Amino acid sequence: MIDTVIAWMNTIIWNHLLIYLLLGAGLYFTVRSRFIQLRLFAHAWSALLGSRQDSEGGISSFQAFCIGLSSRVGTGNIAGVAIALTLGGPGAIFWMWMVALVGMATAFVEATLAQMFKLRQPDGTYRGGPAYYIERGLGSRFWGSVFAVLLIVTFGLTFNAVQANTIAATFGTAHGVPTIVTAGILVLLAAPVLFGGIRAVARVAEWLLPFMALAYLALTAVVLGMNVDRIPEAFSLIIRSAFGLDEAVAGSVGGIGAALLNGVKRGLFSNEAGMGSAPNAAATATLPHPASQGLVQAVGVFVDTIVICTATALIILVSGVYDPTQSGAVEGATLTQVAVSSAFGGIGTVFMSVVIFCFAFSSILGNYAYADGNLTYLGARSKGLAAFKVLVLLAIFGGCLGELPVVWALADTTMGLMALVNLVAILLLGRWAFGALRDYEQGRHSGAPVFNSHPNPHLPGRIGTGVWRREADAGTSRPGGPL
Repeated sequence: MIDTVIAWMNTIIWNHLLIYLLLGAGLYFTVRSRFIQLRLFAHAWSALLGSRQDSEGGISSFQAFCIGLSSRVGTGNIAGVAIALTLGGPGAIFWMWMVALVGMATAFVEATLAQMFKLRQPDGTYRGGPAYYIERGLGSRFWGSVFAVLLIVTFGLTFNAVQANTIAATFGTAHGVPTIVTAGILVLLAAPVLFGGIRAVARVAEWLLPFMALAYLALTAVVLGMNVDRIPEAFSLIIRSAFGLDEAVAGSVGGIGAALLNGVKRGLFSNEAGMGSAPNAAATATLPHPASQGLVQAVGVFVDTIVICTATALIILVSGVYDPTQSGAVEGATLTQVAVSSAFGGIGTVFMSVVIFCFAFSSILGNYAYADGNLTYLGARSKGLAAFKVLVLLAIFGGCLGELPVVWALADTTMGLMALVNLVAILLLGRWAFGALRDYEQGRHSGAPVFNSHPNPHLPGRIGTGVWRREADAGTSRPGGPL
């Protein structure tokens, strides 16, 4: 009965509400921002790559980007793409691209709002995200608390258990490592990072994420180099299938409808734009203007879907193991593993195990960072945060040992509810982000953009957090630094 109720709720939330709301919000933000993801695309990369300096008070913009991308980039980038291909055909990849492009505008809005309404903590770091801008921007502590609880359960505990289970299953199946051994090793690796605080999480994410992403892209480059003659056909197949022009593929996987539905769903799951998760990482950065971090987080959506998910799709399509027209074709998440093994044999299996470990472990760190900020919002202090870290470690240990289909389905429900709350909030608060964007672009034309919340003619009112006030007696050389 529990399975039936959860499945019914997920059908309502995801199939009938979230898909349309997420796409609609993305298109609205794209038009209102005058296609920011295209206009400022090159500048966004400059803002990202130029942000790796030490930051006073909090963490750097690049570190915040890595924390956010650590949660976005997970096993879904390997398994999720394969599932989209299986259920929707190659055309699903095209619709994943489209979702990512409009999602970049949504990511900009929610990350900018997270920066604008963030709060400084006693240890000099910053916390923020949907719970904070719901309370301070919309005046609702109740809905801010509802969001915080949903995120803590979803990302802090359930998703970490699922990621740990993925690691244990991979090493158990491919290499015969006992799950109890994997569980112990994961806890030993995670404990010092989690108890080191948000700065320790940022330092590990800053190095682990680029390494794993570059290694996976290097693998893609080798596979594509071995099959360079098949690349044009792979892209052609994606485009033809997206619009139902490939009759053979359309007949086997359901045509344009299946491609659209599965591409949109998997794209939204992958890049998380509008979910309200990544803004929690965006708020932790110290920088001179909130819109700058909005642009940086928009790059995260691009890297997650356009770069890494496309890499997975191309590995599968050029390997020759994918044939939707043949009965009994390789299914689901095994596609990526089989495709890599077909090119590299046993070495490919080992490499993919390492990639899955890095993807899943980085997601654990990113998920914890999200929960940490929301626990702080609910009033947790050092002892409460320490107790929660123990719960996270227990979730990791238990996740390795257990079977989690019901837990995963429940996480889909709580994540969907979380996204609904966040989407309504950012649609209501969007004018604040667009005001920050106007201020940022004006600052670019006159020199380096530096944000001052009051007086600011571009904003609809005062922010009221004290973080962005530039006053002679504030004791800081620039907004966004410690007051």
